[in-house]
Amino acid sequence: MRIAIVGGALQGMEAVLLSKAAGYETVVLDRKKGAPAMSLCDEPVNLDPTKDPEAALEVFRGCDAVIPACEEMDLLKTLDSMKSKMDAPLLFDLASYNISNSKNRSNEVMKSVGVPLPQPWPQCGFPAIVKPSSQSGSIGVTVAMNEEDLEKGLDIVKSLNDEPVIQEFVHGKSVSVEVIGNGKTAKGYITTEVCLDSNYDCKMVRCNPNIMTKENCDLFAKIGEDVADAIGLSALMDVEAILTPKGLRVLEIDARIPSQTPAAIEAATGVNLLEELATTALGRPADRKPKEGSSVYRHVYLRDGELRSSGEKEFGHVVSPRFAPGLFGSDNCITDYEPGKAEWHATLISKGRTEKEADERAAACIEKILDECSIERFLDGTPEMI
Repeated sequence: MRIAIVGGALQGMEAVLLSKAAGYETVVLDRKKGAPAMSLCDEPVNLDPTKDPEAALEVFRGCDAVIPACEEMDLLKTLDSMKSKMDAPLLFDLASYNISNSKNRSNEVMKSVGVPLPQPWPQCGFPAIVKPSSQSGSIGVTVAMNEEDLEKGLDIVKSLNDEPVIQEFVHGKSVSVEVIGNGKTAKGYITTEVCLDSNYDCKMVRCNPNIMTKENCDLFAKIGEDVADAIGLSALMDVEAILTPKGLRVLEIDARIPSQTPAAIEAATGVNLLEELATTALGRPADRKPKEGSSVYRHVYLRDGELRSSGEKEFGHVVSPRFAPGLFGSDNCITDYEPGKAEWHATLISKGRTEKEADERAAACIEKILDECSIERFLDGTPEMI
């Protein structure tokens, strides 16, 4: 199978990794020649479909599926308008994305089907989270401990030309689950743990059977399926939540290919969500049974002689990366590392039969970097605890 990936940044790198794991040939289209996924794929194409749709269609007609790996609305609308001419399925649902792209709209949908959400402002009191409705990841997100913090957070949201969402600050384990729908039915997949850096950006994903109890995992998957049914999902969506002492509290949904969590799932269980998405769209879902295993997916970078954990936005600065399985003892690696290089980035993927084995192998990768690169310490930032 030959798959066209539109967008060469974080999501594009994820899509290439998953495509290669599935044995697919990859074509990446991006308007930037230096987009990171361009050096990872089989065929890079420097092209902006919004400016040259006919040239893009020529590429798409030689492919078996097309997937957007971007969040630029004008590009997504262009691709959606082209799908009847592609001769291949577009693995994306614009209507569902339009709902998930607004936290206010998606919260209303989730509330209507009984999804457990953090309390809204002002009922929640302080501390509270202030975030923009239509931004992704940790962009514009602040914690308000008082009225002054609240005003600062609202000013940040205003500077992004966005609407604010103010909710209870919930603490606990950050978890994610993916859901694939065909417009009629939906299937929830495997829970992962999302570990954050000091900027509330994802630095690591862990996938193992002990992330939550089976009861909570089943409930989380059912929550995702209920939301997918409510919006008529015909693509891939991820659901992010916090496992609090009082149970799950869902933070948001995103109806697009996520970065990081699918790769951790594939490494641990062999279930490839891009393969599942493509085969579902073609009417023959793979329905692979997950194997028992564990994985750790971690971003790091070297700068000023120090090794640091890296959020996904920092990892997005990787330059002309390559796949380097086995580097520093990893099972797989995406990196621009070269011996003697003063600044580089890496995503390290470590697997094990058990959670303990995967964690130990991930820790051994860090120790090997410190040893081989003569680095004194590893700075591993975490969010400020409240």
